[in-house]
Amino acid sequence: MAAPTTTRRSLFGHPNYRKLWTAATVSLFGTQVSQIAIPFIAAVVLKASPGEVGLLTTIEFLPFIFFTLPAGVWVDRFRKQRILVIGDLGRALFLVSIPIAYAFDGLTIWQLYVVGFVNGVMTVFFDVADQSFLPTILERDELVEGNSKLQISQSSAQILGQPVGGGLVALLTAPVAVLVDAASYVGSALLILWIRVAGREPATNPAPDAAGVPEEGATGSVSGPSIAAAAAAPDEVGPASTELEPDDEGMRRQIMAGLRYIGHHRFLANIAASTATSNLFSNIAFAIFPVYLYVTLGLSPATVGAIGGIGGAGVLVGALIASRVPKRFGVGPTIVGSIGLGGVFGLLVPLAPAGDLAPVFLAASFFGGSVASVVYNVNQVSLRQAITPERFLGRMNATMRFLVWGTIPIGSLIGAGLSEVIGVHTTIWVGSILGLLAFLPVFLSPVRSLREIPTEDPNVASAA
Repeated sequence: MAAPTTTRRSLFGHPNYRKLWTAATVSLFGTQVSQIAIPFIAAVVLKASPGEVGLLTTIEFLPFIFFTLPAGVWVDRFRKQRILVIGDLGRALFLVSIPIAYAFDGLTIWQLYVVGFVNGVMTVFFDVADQSFLPTILERDELVEGNSKLQISQSSAQILGQPVGGGLVALLTAPVAVLVDAASYVGSALLILWIRVAGREPATNPAPDAAGVPEEGATGSVSGPSIAAAAAAPDEVGPASTELEPDDEGMRRQIMAGLRYIGHHRFLANIAASTATSNLFSNIAFAIFPVYLYVTLGLSPATVGAIGGIGGAGVLVGALIASRVPKRFGVGPTIVGSIGLGGVFGLLVPLAPAGDLAPVFLAASFFGGSVASVVYNVNQVSLRQAITPERFLGRMNATMRFLVWGTIPIGSLIGAGLSEVIGVHTTIWVGSILGLLAFLPVFLSPVRSLREIPTEDPNVASAA
């Protein structure tokens, strides 16, 4: 469990959190450069076809489908801090290969595919470990503030990083600008390596048996004979722990344990259902969103960029108020209300009239939807982190990521197909109207009545 902390005015006074937050901020800003530079390299420098450029995004996303569930098992077995450092350094190494190949006139679209896929795999492990690492350095009543501050970094990167990235691409050339992102990963790795978590995070976690799935207690915290026994066991295991490389059978058991844990949990199952539903229906609309913006509404890239910046400002506002809203309304009503409001703001997209008012409608939708989305995510992620034993955090986060992101490509395929049959604008309407239903799973569940995030330690909870 996290070590006791003294009262602080801000988590910026928490040495370990300050290092983690700084690492995230540095990395997020660096990522903005690559998000501009790498597509530019593919489309302009290498003169790849539109299909080849589109395939680059597909390849980068594939690891989130194939590797997220196994990543949860590995994160639960090994030091999360070590996984974070390896993920950062690995991504830096593969990014550096781009300017090196360019300097020797050997850069191809196939190299970008390899870099995108490998970095996607490392990002999967990094993201699962990152969400599971925060509860090891913070107390559970600090998680909302901690996640909110990380969201502020994300919004700042979105607002400021894109223009800076564009300037660096113009100044340095796109392949050289990628070095900035690589350097940001190295800086992030060094900061994470500097975090002191001795005695808080076990060196390795013994694999649970097939029945080792936490069960719910009366308050929504998890417990159960196998997990309770594991929590009471010493953090360090004997010599046999050096043989923890998962076999196929053990991996399958633990993946299924993660799926059963989410599926049987009275809070997490409904949060997963709401988030997955929201991603499914919103991506019916967003699959064809560029066509809607540039062809149907006739907007310029500059206008679309400005609207995106306003959305980034909404992320910032959401991060600033995410910890305050549940204090007034309760964490359950906040989760239900925020995802419901997100659906309402989504209706402004198909309602946007052609002409000068279109950017106003879209900016309002992006701003309001971003505020609602961040408030929802900060509170539901903090709840998930607080009620899950540390030894199960990796599988919980990986399973949630798999379930809620797995609907994204499905929604995109539906949107692309529908647009060919009923048209772009009508498809946007379909996705937006169906998006209003996303709040129902959490509304029709015990999440609705939850007033506060439980503060009892699930690592020592006994069976109900």
